Amino acid sequence: MTTPGRKRKRAASSGQGRSRGDEPGEGGADEAALFIAEQAKNLRALAGRHKLTVLHYLLGMTQLEAEEHVRLRSKRKLS
Repeated sequence: MTTPGRKRKRAASSGQGRSRGDEPGEGGADEAALFIAEQAKNLRALAGRHKLTVLHYLLGMTQLEAEEHVRLRSKRKLS
């Protein structure tokens, strides 16, 4: 219990001691898209091994969309 007039300190929400800025995708849209593309690729391979055809297809589309986002953003930065 806390005494009147004193606020309790908040416990860290991250169990591994990471700050919010260390979470995947916290560095901006490009970093998030790269992370999503990588994870979608891994999940797509898993879905393929287990013959989950619809998931395999959808994860492939997710991967392509994330990679396209990164590609287009990179192109804009160069111009």
